[in-house]
Amino acid sequence: MNIDQLLDELYSYSMHGIKLGLENIEKICKELGNPEKSYKIIHIAGTNGKGSTATTLETILLEAGYRVGKYTSPHILKFNERIRMNGKDISDEEIAYYYDEVKKAIAKAGVKPTFFEVTTAMMFKYFQDKKADYVVLETGMGGRFDATNVVDAELCIITNVTLDHTEYLGDTIYKIAKEKAGIIKDTPKVIVADRNPEFLKAIYEENAHVVNVLDKYANRKWSLDFNNFVTKIEIGDEIYNFSLFGEYQVKNFLCAYEAAVELGIDKAAIKKVSEKTVWQCRFERYSSNPLVVLDGAHNPDGMTELKKVVEKGFSPDEVVAIVSILKDKDRKRILEILRPVTSNIIFTSLAENPRGTVGEEIYELIDNKRGCSVENDIVKAFEQAKNMNKKIILICGSFYLLSKFKEEING
Repeated sequence: MNIDQLLDELYSYSMHGIKLGLENIEKICKELGNPEKSYKIIHIAGTNGKGSTATTLETILLEAGYRVGKYTSPHILKFNERIRMNGKDISDEEIAYYYDEVKKAIAKAGVKPTFFEVTTAMMFKYFQDKKADYVVLETGMGGRFDATNVVDAELCIITNVTLDHTEYLGDTIYKIAKEKAGIIKDTPKVIVADRNPEFLKAIYEENAHVVNVLDKYANRKWSLDFNNFVTKIEIGDEIYNFSLFGEYQVKNFLCAYEAAVELGIDKAAIKKVSEKTVWQCRFERYSSNPLVVLDGAHNPDGMTELKKVVEKGFSPDEVVAIVSILKDKDRKRILEILRPVTSNIIFTSLAENPRGTVGEEIYELIDNKRGCSVENDIVKAFEQAKNMNKKIILICGSFYLLSKFKEEING
């Protein structure tokens, strides 16, 4: 079986749907010898910012000399990105080996797992065999009944909560926060970056030691350097040139910073690492001439943060956006947020995705159609955008769009 066939088989577990609960993963892990107990865990939940925070902390821990695993989702270009050891993606050969190991465990356990449960089990065993010191572990969705929550964490980070996945997690901030707070358990310290009263009520009900970085570092200063595209963050007498760009990245940096300080990592190492953290598709500069920026903003909160960055550095007449948004997202609200920062939007297609659609359907959702057009061929849409000679080409609305763009433009 080649890797494409193997991944097709692995993805077929998605047909089992999303099933929140720990019984399956507990049984599989038991058959594997409970590999999740072999290393220290930093467990990260939240609606937005999990990936940026996880990657920043991963890079800090590596700089400090630890063997570090990281588990995130979704992937952008290939499955391998989800499972990284010492800064490198898992190889195709390793995917094949650990998938086979987990399939044997599934057969012995007699369960019907979901795609996420299978990949989580693969990750746990892989990091055990790689002798990880720390694993930076991102929840898939929620927390309490997320497949990752069979671990006992050294430290928990809950970045924030907005209304997302309401059909599974609840229809209020408090209910969703309660689900995400389920990762806390006996963790001695929880780091958060949100001041919403309903969020905080849910977190404090877990009786943990909570550090809200927005309060602890209330005197922080920050600015966006549009020449070098770094976020300058001042904490006390120290200035950190954070390579992830945007106002929202300040909170993510503070979460990773506080976790690193709690783990006893030298601030000089944190400063050094802040300049070389890489996390694709979060205000990622794909090219400089022309300036092309990829951002996965796919919900109202994410688009709001992207809007804040763009409007600080560019006027609407300097921006053209190439956009597609999945059908199950709040498309009309996302477009309302984006519209004021760009005078031109080219709507393109993600019709090959079961949750996607053609550009014409999204075009009909926008109220102000002036300067808007449809080009379902993404390569042609990109050529059209370049011919407008704007200061910045912004590609946003879905991680699937960014993946398609990279594949087709690079291909």
